[in-house]
Amino acid sequence: MGHQTRSRVANATRQAAQRVTSVAGRLRGSRGHLDDAGMATAEYAIATLAAVGFAGVLVVVLKGNEVKGLLSGIVRQALGG
Repeated sequence: MGHQTRSRVANATRQAAQRVTSVAGRLRGSRGHLDDAGMATAEYAIATLAAVGFAGVLVVVLKGNEVKGLLSGIVRQALGG
C-alpha cells in the first residue's frame, strides 16, 4: 500500500470516528435524562421482586413447627415465663 493510500485511509478513519463521536454525543445529550429515569424504575422493580421473594421464603419457613416452637420459646423467655 502506498503512502497516499495509507494517508487517505487514515483520514477516512479519523473522519468516521469523529462522526461516530459526534452522533454519540448528541444522543447522550438528548436521551441522558431518560435513561436515568428508566434505570431507577428498573431498580425499584428488581428490589420489589426481591422483597416479595424474601417474604415468600419467610412465610414458608415461619409456618414450620420447629420455627414456631423456637419463636414461642424466645417470646416466653422474654416475658419471663
